[in-house]
Amino acid sequence: MYDIVLALHSWSRWLVIIFGLIAVYRAFVGWQNRRPYLGADNGMAAAFVGSMHLQLLLGLILYFGLSPVAKAATQSMGAAMKNPELRFWGVEHIVTMVLAVIFAQVGRSISKKAINPVSKHKKAFIWFTVALVLVLLMIPWGIWNPERPLFRL
Repeated sequence: MYDIVLALHSWSRWLVIIFGLIAVYRAFVGWQNRRPYLGADNGMAAAFVGSMHLQLLLGLILYFGLSPVAKAATQSMGAAMKNPELRFWGVEHIVTMVLAVIFAQVGRSISKKAINPVSKHKKAFIWFTVALVLVLLMIPWGIWNPERPLFRL
């Protein structure tokens, strides 16, 4: 079960990145060009936030149930804080990703409530950009955090 959920979590990150880039782009262009807030803008925002929620669900299943790395990190947080890899998986990755999901959800909620279409785009752009940057920082690329395969089978 662990391998299946880990593979799903690994592959669905690409949905988050793709939907996030498109949502940020649409919001930026809409804001800068003073465009109306279209159904496609709303749909892409929903796809981004929905994919973030899916990632969070899969990540929480791994963290609290299936991952031996998370289990090792949470058994002794003191020791985990001294080990960069355990600290990353046990604290940094999950905390930052939960914050990213919150920022994405708040951005969607705030932008939906805005009356002015330009304001909708601007709010979506700011919140979605922050969420996407946090996601990109915490994906294990191997640059400043532990390296993991980009595509798991």
